[in-house]
Amino acid sequence: MEPKETHAITLNVNDTNYQIQILPWVSLLDVLREELHLTGTKKGCDHGQCGACTVLVDGKRILSCLTLAVMKDGSAITTIEGVADGENLHPIQKAFIEHDAFQCGYCTPGQICSAIGMLKEGKAQTREEVQELMSGNLCRCGANRGIINAIMEVKEGGCHE
Repeated sequence: MEPKETHAITLNVNDTNYQIQILPWVSLLDVLREELHLTGTKKGCDHGQCGACTVLVDGKRILSCLTLAVMKDGSAITTIEGVADGENLHPIQKAFIEHDAFQCGYCTPGQICSAIGMLKEGKAQTREEVQELMSGNLCRCGANRGIINAIMEVKEGGCHE
């Protein structure tokens, strides 16, 4: 059996640099969870259909289960563990609490990262547009109304840092 060739990459995850040796087919999600032990990012469908694995890469939301880690060499990655500033929650996190925007909590990390990225995109102007742009993040518990309410509150200037 031939030896498997690994690649050296550097990832800046939540403001910490990590140098990792990985196989070329390993997903960013698996590196975050298995190599860096950042288990807040969830593995849902592993096919890019549920959004549970959403993280921010260079400020943009991506599905980490569909992204090869080698593709993000040198990138700045923010997971749910890096969203808060120490003990100070991000406004989206505060709004999720205030609006009961979670039940089981499994999708919550991906929902929060996606909401932060979506708001930075600046494309959503109405509640309907927010719903559409968040439609890639599924909540099987039915907390969608609270999720959208939380996002709208932050979008409209409530729940400041």
